[in-house]
Amino acid sequence: MTRTIELIFDFVSPNGYLVWRPLRELAARQGAEILITPAFLGGMHKLTGNAPPFVRDAEVKGKNQYAALEMQRFITKHGFTRFRMNPNFPFNSVNLLRMLVSLSGDDQVRLIEAVSPAIWEEGLDVTDAGAVAAALTAAGFDADVLAARTQDPAVKQALMDNTERAVERGAFGIPTFFIGTEMFFGKERLGQIEEMLSGS
Repeated sequence: MTRTIELIFDFVSPNGYLVWRPLRELAARQGAEILITPAFLGGMHKLTGNAPPFVRDAEVKGKNQYAALEMQRFITKHGFTRFRMNPNFPFNSVNLLRMLVSLSGDDQVRLIEAVSPAIWEEGLDVTDAGAVAAALTAAGFDADVLAARTQDPAVKQALMDNTERAVERGAFGIPTFFIGTEMFFGKERLGQIEEMLSGS
């Protein structure tokens, strides 16, 4: 069985932030590698007819309230004491995703670990180019180089391709995981992923 967990990821998803550290801990326990595939959640929604839960379930009595309860349980379980909803949510994450696409391996991990907490702990406004550049620079990136890459046609196309392929494989939201051809959706599936990897 493959020991690779593919993570379909977008910075705009608070659940993408919340799952990142527990996923890395799970992968370490199981001797698994994480493969990061950036995909644009807005594009996934358009292609699948999906919508953000707070919009999609707004008229379903009790459903969003229960989702908030489940999120709080996850936050408490994993000790996310610094998490808070970004005041600009939902925001356009395309440029950040293009930066992520333009990187590979450990540099992708570094970018997520620099930018995602800035968004979901410090309230980073991703539409403020100066604030984003400061966060990137603090993490040791060349902010000007990464900003230039966001306008590279090949990078733009790679993000579109990632998004379309994820949908073709069955993905409809973030975070989605693949182990081989097996798909798992949502941060609540970490237990199932670990069971599969451990063979239990």
